[in-house]
Amino acid sequence: MYVGKRLNDVCACWLSVKIISAAILSLNINNKNKMSMHLKKITKFSLSFMFLLAFPALAEASNDAGSNIIIDAQALLLVVGAALVFFMQAGFALLESGFVRSKNAVNVIMKNYTDMAFGMIIYWAFGYALMFGTNTTGLIGMSEFMPDLESNSDLLGLLYQMMFAATAATIISGAVAERMRFWAYIFTSVFVTGLIYPIFGSWAWGGNETTGFGWLNGLGFIDFAGSTVVHSIGGWCALAAVIVLKPRLGRFGSNNSVRDIPGHNLTMVALGGFILWFGWFGFNGASITSSEQSLGLILINTQLAAAAGVVAVIAIMAISRKPILISQAVNGSLAGLVAITAGAATMSPGFALLTGLIAGVVVILFNNLLLRMGIDDVVGAVGVHGASGAWGTLAAGIFYQGDLFNMSRIAVQFFGVVAAFVWAFGVGFIVYKAIDMMIGIRAPSLHEQHGLDYTEHAELGYPEFQKNLTHSGEV
Repeated sequence: MYVGKRLNDVCACWLSVKIISAAILSLNINNKNKMSMHLKKITKFSLSFMFLLAFPALAEASNDAGSNIIIDAQALLLVVGAALVFFMQAGFALLESGFVRSKNAVNVIMKNYTDMAFGMIIYWAFGYALMFGTNTTGLIGMSEFMPDLESNSDLLGLLYQMMFAATAATIISGAVAERMRFWAYIFTSVFVTGLIYPIFGSWAWGGNETTGFGWLNGLGFIDFAGSTVVHSIGGWCALAAVIVLKPRLGRFGSNNSVRDIPGHNLTMVALGGFILWFGWFGFNGASITSSEQSLGLILINTQLAAAAGVVAVIAIMAISRKPILISQAVNGSLAGLVAITAGAATMSPGFALLTGLIAGVVVILFNNLLLRMGIDDVVGAVGVHGASGAWGTLAAGIFYQGDLFNMSRIAVQFFGVVAAFVWAFGVGFIVYKAIDMMIGIRAPSLHEQHGLDYTEHAELGYPEFQKNLTHSGEV
């Protein structure tokens, strides 16, 4: 109160000086130049006087805030981190929209936009409680439903975790693009953010010393910012979805040959990749939970792994004498980012680079495997998030700083990876099948041919190319 009062006095004094100065200058005085010189002296004197007036208040503020400076820094880090992770939604929207044909651009962006809205509400109401509520069994949280938290740090933590939940859900939208009905997607997004993601999160991140930890957490499972908890969960749910949906029309030939269906705007893909890379500094950087963790190490590891993922993908394309594709390069960077997310705080920079290099190889091999199996993932989300997240989680155990190649730790990491796949893919497959039986999950073939922008939303991202639809009102 004292600090605020003194600073208010300073502001009032300065405002009074400025008003008086302006009034004097407005008078009809013959020697205004001389008067202006005197006013400058008055202004300098008033500034000096106000500094002396404010100094005790500033000193007291400094003393009062000294004990809270660490808490304030952590709060600021969470605010910036939450904003950056939120901005990643724009990156996902741009990347996924660029990967699809122009007739489906609005539909993809709409799914990204609305899963943030629906997913955030359901996570606040139920998901947060299941993930971070009192967890006496090690399986699921049972408190903090529709939380009304009082602590500033708890509120910011909730906000930050809401952004993570949205990330897990939006991974799926790119994989199922161009043939999944809008409302079916929204229903499945609610299940992911309200059930599938938070329950596994409670196993790996939930609990505390008082009530007990989640069972994976208790085993010593390492997943710093969510290679498995966020990305693999979203990736394996996406795999279940594309299997239930089946491929897009014309994606595969009668002899199982793969037909390319290029996206309409690779500039958007690249811009989305840049935004995601940028946002990842908040995704990993703001996940610090201990003063012993190094923010600098986390950020340099994040950068090195992303860059290494790009280099690995380009090297593979060059060695195999294939064109150097921007779409593959962007996915390489994302694979590196996903992989390092588990071990960013516990890995040396050299091993972070190696983790990113191997992730670039993993994403190419895994997505090629899916194509050979006749599985159509439009943006390569399963390889980027599911497979690369699994590799990164294993790498966090293999390259643990100060205790490399500890087999017991690696075994725990492997067990966590398997548990994530069984849970997310198994429950996800059941959810998608159930929704398909109840309301139908796939758009009709005629709608798919015309494009989901108009048939699902009655608007077009590029109306000049489809004027016949908007004028005739036909689908």
